[in-house]
Amino acid sequence: MASSTVRSLSHLKVIDLSRVLAGPWAGQLLADLGAEVIKIERPGSGDDTRGWGPPYLATPEGEPTRESAYYLAANRNKKSLSVDLATPEGAEIVRRLAARADVIIENFKVGGLQPYGLDYQSLRAINPRLVYCSITGFGQSGPYASRPGYDLLIQAMGGLMSITGASSGPGSGPQKVGVAVADILTGLYSSVGILAALAYRDRTGVGQHIDVALLDVEVACLANQAMNFLVSGKSPSRMGNAHPNIVPYQDFATADGAMIIAVGNDAQFKRLCEAIGLPALAGDPRYLTNAGRLAHRDELVPAIAAAIATRPTRDWVVVIEAAGVPCGPINTIEQVFDDPQVVARGMRRTLDHPLAGSAPSVANPLRLSQTPVEYRSGPPLLGQNNAEVLEGWLGLSADEISRLVEKGIL
Repeated sequence: MASSTVRSLSHLKVIDLSRVLAGPWAGQLLADLGAEVIKIERPGSGDDTRGWGPPYLATPEGEPTRESAYYLAANRNKKSLSVDLATPEGAEIVRRLAARADVIIENFKVGGLQPYGLDYQSLRAINPRLVYCSITGFGQSGPYASRPGYDLLIQAMGGLMSITGASSGPGSGPQKVGVAVADILTGLYSSVGILAALAYRDRTGVGQHIDVALLDVEVACLANQAMNFLVSGKSPSRMGNAHPNIVPYQDFATADGAMIIAVGNDAQFKRLCEAIGLPALAGDPRYLTNAGRLAHRDELVPAIAAAIATRPTRDWVVVIEAAGVPCGPINTIEQVFDDPQVVARGMRRTLDHPLAGSAPSVANPLRLSQTPVEYRSGPPLLGQNNAEVLEGWLGLSADEISRLVEKGIL
């Protein structure tokens, strides 16, 4: 039975000094799991992504706010504290918060926080239990360490674009993935690293520094494509929606659009051939095994494509699913959120929002039986929680907070 009072990470205090996506994604995941996450932002402008619109969230009257959809994607369940780190007093506030924190997440350039006394070595001196996660484009070491890194650049340098896109024909050439996957994956790896460091701290009482690089993550996530190269010595190439190791496993044009067929084993291939009216293919010696189908891809795929082109997508999905072969339509994002499975799993959420009344959100995919994810608050307005954080964490009075506002520190 799930508990309504205990969350997985409700004992943790996290300072999120990061901006844009990778760091905020890690912070949001920890917040979803119950941690108290304080998002530190620059007064007046805040996280870069607040201005990455349109689209912007609208008020009930239809007027746009300053809250961009991009910002809303990665800052749920956090509290916003606006403080100017470039001022001695502002940096001191964050140091005092860090002394009480369990985790710091930051994505400044290498050495960028040292002038403010907010680097790992400085903060470890006042809080040896601190878990400090640094996220950069290229890591804390190596010849590229000082370079800034953005997802598009990392997709290119990390090899992902070389294997994404059509190999020939109109529109062919390297392509980026439609979502900033290097950032997202880096956020997820960072969260795992943070939890591992906290587990170590629980046993030893000692915190540590975590160095996560977007390029490292992108290379690690080349997965089977990296191993295809390391084993064969041959760089994988772009294959559109086809798979380098499995056939047929790709998109096929239907009479009214397109669909995906994903055959994972020989038994599925046999059932597919029977379902689409080509039983002779299943008995053809060339296609009995996946290795054979790979070797004869150029003959097999056109034969399947010709059959699939004769009927609409919906018809084929019914027929091929009934045969026990993985398949499905290629949905638009709108169709995704109308899909009955996505609806049943509650992947679309609505959160309270101080300006708009409510804000849409995409659910966290983790389903924990004892400590389920909670949607406590929408992404905060810039500086929304200044008084709450400074009073609750540091014991500052209302007068002290007012003075900080008057001085432009908050």
